[in-house]
Amino acid sequence: MNDTLISIRHLRKEYPDATPLKDVNAEIRKGEVISIIGPSGCGKSTFLRCINLLEKPTSGEILIDGVSITDPKCKVPLLRRKMGMVFQSFNLFNHMNIIENIMAAPVDLLHVSKEEAYKKGIELLGRVGLADKANAFPNELSGGQKQRVAIARTLAMNPEIVLFDEPTSALDPTMVGEVLAVIRSLAKQGLTMLIVTHEMRFARDVSTRVFYMDEGTVYEDGSPDQVFGSPYKEKTRQFIHHLKVFEEHITSAGFDFVSVVSRLEEFGRKHQISQKTIINMQHVFEELVMQSLVKGLPQQFDLTFSVEYSEETGAAEMRMSFDGNELDPLKKCDEISRKIVENAVASYDYSYADGRNRVKILIK
Repeated sequence: MNDTLISIRHLRKEYPDATPLKDVNAEIRKGEVISIIGPSGCGKSTFLRCINLLEKPTSGEILIDGVSITDPKCKVPLLRRKMGMVFQSFNLFNHMNIIENIMAAPVDLLHVSKEEAYKKGIELLGRVGLADKANAFPNELSGGQKQRVAIARTLAMNPEIVLFDEPTSALDPTMVGEVLAVIRSLAKQGLTMLIVTHEMRFARDVSTRVFYMDEGTVYEDGSPDQVFGSPYKEKTRQFIHHLKVFEEHITSAGFDFVSVVSRLEEFGRKHQISQKTIINMQHVFEELVMQSLVKGLPQQFDLTFSVEYSEETGAAEMRMSFDGNELDPLKKCDEISRKIVENAVASYDYSYADGRNRVKILIK
């Protein structure tokens, strides 16, 4: 049996000055809880807003239960009732009290009686821990309470799908936990949910799948254990581990050595790396690249040099990769250069495979 609920095919969204979604493809099954993560500006919120047509896709197709909602003949309001959305900014009606906020859409759109809508609203407020706030007004609630009301209001429409657009981003850190607890509870009830979030631990705990978005696509799609534990792609790994990256591509012996060393220091200062580590990075670059590799490689070569700094651990890892015959740059160093490098590194690993030399160094 095909349990696919949402199919997204070659979704593209263009604006005059940007194209956040270039070619998004995904199949979402009933009951899945999918966390959508990625750097700022990568199109996460645009993706959600296209799914419920708050943003009109430039091209591509979106199917809900096999019905194309991007077809001009589609009765979008009917299909949209299957889908609720919780926004960053709550979007409550300030002139209505809480129970009135929750009752409004079921009464107006589903033509539920006020008595039935009231009963359901009180039940939902109980589920989100706010049964005693039914007659309060939004301006009497904290941010976390407002967001929980917004979730209850969405559930009052009995949606099959709920979209959460960074539901905790507008909250004080002390209020984040109460909203995440409600979402975590919903995840156990079999509701299909897509959650744009920057809460990595929550995404790992609550999701059945994770989408990492980058370069206008679902760049990596996998289980929480795979994406967070062993991501397949380099950009995913850098994002997950909060890595700041410095990268240089060197192709000839006449490259601007002084500029690279200077920018390496700027990179270190920008990310508040200790002065000792910055100096050690510069020393390793000077000795291994300038004193060893450049002299041993042809006039034209292909060398990738990078530094990854982890904000979580404070560790700086330097990597080098270059084509050619097997050549360990540390072994090629003279005695003085070797001692300088050894004093600057915590670990040094060299490997050679498929005609490519690779060096991985943990800087002290």
